[in-house]
Amino acid sequence: MKTLVVGANGATGKHLIEHLLQAGRLVKVIVRPKSAVPDHWNNHQQIEIIRKNIATTSVEELAEIVVDCNSVASCLGHNMTWKGIFGEPRSLVLDAVVQLSIAIEKNAPESPVKFILMNTAGNSNRDVPEQISFAEKMVIGLLRLFLPPQLDNERAADYLRVQVGQQNRFIEWTVVRPDNLIDTEKVSPYTLHFSPIRSAIFDAGTTSRTNVGHFMAELITDEALWFSWKGQMPVIYNVSN
Repeated sequence: MKTLVVGANGATGKHLIEHLLQAGRLVKVIVRPKSAVPDHWNNHQQIEIIRKNIATTSVEELAEIVVDCNSVASCLGHNMTWKGIFGEPRSLVLDAVVQLSIAIEKNAPESPVKFILMNTAGNSNRDVPEQISFAEKMVIGLLRLFLPPQLDNERAADYLRVQVGQQNRFIEWTVVRPDNLIDTEKVSPYTLHFSPIRSAIFDAGTTSRTNVGHFMAELITDEALWFSWKGQMPVIYNVSN
């Protein structure tokens, strides 16, 4: 079986792909028609590159793409430019999660498909009582109003948490929440937590993108790790914090 990755050529998605390849995993990636990909992906025996705009790909097309995949990972995010933050599609992440979930359910797989969503430590898991200060609630409320990516991330996680839920026959999910993302070349020690252990607004930690990619790949390939975190929203920090 294979893993479908969307947002594969983004800053974190590239790391996820490399970790999956190192693990010997067969991978499908959906990238925009004119997007550049690393040279070694082209004609790589483990990678199938599908050039489509995820925002305009139909459920029927996605169902065909994901039919031979037993895991799906989304590293989609908004570019940190004016157009990326305030332009369309404002619900890029949510729309992809919804369409992919419907596509998986349409195929009615015999075993549940793993769905891993990269999200943010600034989004609370409302299935558990995560305590944040009044000041942090106020700031996040303002971000939700004025920065579309915050609301998009929240709604995408909530779709998996509420609409897909814990008892879905066809989908199991995990929402990975890194804190402030940084770039490093190599995987370093990191810690995993059921809820944030520091304020994402006033005392943010750091998480390297390659560590996020490594953890997501491990969730796909390590069944014991998956069992520990399915239906949860783990927060990942570099151990140096």
